[in-house]
Amino acid sequence: MDYKLAVRDNHTADTIINIAGKAGITRIGKGYCTIIAGPCAVESREKYLEIALKVKNMGAHILRGGAFKPRTSPYSFAGLGVEGLKILEEARDITGLPVVTELMDIRDLEQVYRYSDIIQIGSRNMQNFSLLREMGRVDKPIMVKRGLSATIEEWLLAAEYVLCEGNKEVILCERGIRTFEVMTRNTVDIAAVALLKDLSHLPVIVDPSHATGQRNLVKPVAMAALAAGADGLMIEVHQNPEEALSDGPQSLTPDLFRQVVKEARDLAALNKQIFQ
Repeated sequence: MDYKLAVRDNHTADTIINIAGKAGITRIGKGYCTIIAGPCAVESREKYLEIALKVKNMGAHILRGGAFKPRTSPYSFAGLGVEGLKILEEARDITGLPVVTELMDIRDLEQVYRYSDIIQIGSRNMQNFSLLREMGRVDKPIMVKRGLSATIEEWLLAAEYVLCEGNKEVILCERGIRTFEVMTRNTVDIAAVALLKDLSHLPVIVDPSHATGQRNLVKPVAMAALAAGADGLMIEVHQNPEEALSDGPQSLTPDLFRQVVKEARDLAALNKQIFQ
């Protein structure tokens, strides 16, 4: 077994990640239903600060937003870069919530490290092994999203690259995999959540937005993920999804997000009663 640090054999207790912020300690791991929310991309200062305050007031624990966006088309909006990172920092100062954003290129590490609390390695970089090794040398939590067609073993081995370099704060994020199905953006692997919670001590969260690509599917898949044992959710929220520069069809409106948070908390509380 090559992913010896990621599995429970030598680490039976669940890893719980603690992130200090102005609003207190945010925890990711066993017993916590951590909600990460925000738009796919930071589009402007005014829009981002507006939605950051909305999701904070509706129960989000962590803000998300892309400053460097990997896009299939070179003509699509690819983020504001360092300007976007500075907007994330301002949102963190105003809301008191920690922020997570994606690192695509090792050349941007210094800036992403400076402005973020959690560094995300996106699905397209899950097997960028030199980047993963570098993440093992930083002192911030790393979220590793599952690759487009990655097996669970390959995903755990990606986490192992970070762990074996010394960084023990790794979060696994299921965001759907590419299959023959075309009616959803990706195929959500709910069984992977239950399997990983049994096999690994690392926190597992699910991104039902990227997993489904459809606004109406986000809530049911989010509930299924929590029922399977997920430690949290990453949800895209935009005040005007039809005007979003990235991933509008899968972004929730604030009102829909409020409903998801309420139902997620109710389900998490029920799970705690059942499985204690």
